Amino acid sequence: MTDPSLRESAVRLYDDFTHEHRDRRTLLREMTALAGSAAAAEALIAAIGASPAAAAITAPDDRRLLTQTVNATAAGKPSIAYLARPKAGGRKLGTVMVIHENRGLNDHIRDVARRIALAGFRAVAPDFLAPWGGTPADEDKARDMIAKVDYDLVIAQGLAILAEAKRGPETSGKGGVIGFCWGGALVNRLAVAGGKAIDAAVAYYGPAPAPAEAARVEAPILLHYAGKDTRVAQTGEPWVAALKAAGKKVESFTYPGVDHAFNNDTSAERYDKAAADLAWGRSIAFLHKYLDG
Repeated sequence: MTDPSLRESAVRLYDDFTHEHRDRRTLLREMTALAGSAAAAEALIAAIGASPAAAAITAPDDRRLLTQTVNATAAGKPSIAYLARPKAGGRKLGTVMVIHENRGLNDHIRDVARRIALAGFRAVAPDFLAPWGGTPADEDKARDMIAKVDYDLVIAQGLAILAEAKRGPETSGKGGVIGFCWGGALVNRLAVAGGKAIDAAVAYYGPAPAPAEAARVEAPILLHYAGKDTRVAQTGEPWVAALKAAGKKVESFTYPGVDHAFNNDTSAERYDKAAADLAWGRSIAFLHKYLDG
């Protein structure tokens, strides 16, 4: 996509669709009016949306890792989680819960969990749609399901899964959370609800809670925002200010000129490698600082 103004308008339309739960037919009609034809509109949507066919950065069968999917219960309801950890032992590892976007637990988030593991952590990526049957293959259906979840249950499951994951002789006993988009918002909610049960929290472009909730946060928190993401910035700026005013350990970075979901390398039009690499390096250093044994 070469026309910057066309790109900006297309991204805004797609954001309306994904975050305001609009009908796909409305999206296609508005994209067609913007692009000039249905074929061009479909191409725009494909370039902005995440591609299930995009190659993983870390292969599912990477020989440096041990991975598995676990079906269990958490907070009295079904739970599903993808686990990844380094094969090599020798030191106690911090645990990082990886929280998915509003598409649910998909191959991209499993890939992120493997990257976390290769960075020297035990990664656990829950499927927060498990109590409702698990993440479907249809991303639109997943977004509809996410919009209707019981957040009290989601938070209870998140805290229970993290508590269980950070137990064991091979762990440092410390656990953190990292999340993206919907998952970034959930990181903030867990930081409010979890108190000292969370040792570090990293949120990527997640809409923030009410500033009055900042006093309840105990965990050190790292917040990443996209410079062009005005929807999230409207909540993020007061949240950061409230955390600082409450004397919390907070670091916040805004990456100029990038879109919401700039870390998602499966979205050709949103992904920004320079910003993603910088934010990732900051995230890994932050997690090691607070989670290593």
